[in-house]
Amino acid sequence: MKIVGVAACTVGIAHTYIAQEKLEEAGKKAGHEVHIETSGTIGVENALSEEQIQEADVVILAIDVKISGRERFEGKRVIQVPTEVAIKSPNKLIQKAEEVVKEDQKSK
Repeated sequence: MKIVGVAACTVGIAHTYIAQEKLEEAGKKAGHEVHIETSGTIGVENALSEEQIQEADVVILAIDVKISGRERFEGKRVIQVPTEVAIKSPNKLIQKAEEVVKEDQKSK
């Protein structure tokens, strides 16, 4: 499964990067390809390519603030949670993403 996402907290420092790290680790541990863009005080890092977004099975937005460029994910299955959820329960969040993708595949 291919997962892309954005991590952004209100201050744009610690929680943004911790959420990114936790999601990437949990996703890779579950055998998925994961790319998480960060949007913080120094701007956007690890920007997602159009190709990565198009190929993604699901989008995870671990955000506490409004992000720019959200329209890039139109037509994709999006799971939005606060950064705290991504930090405290990254494995459960990845499991939820797996379930969402399975449900989508069943309905096709």
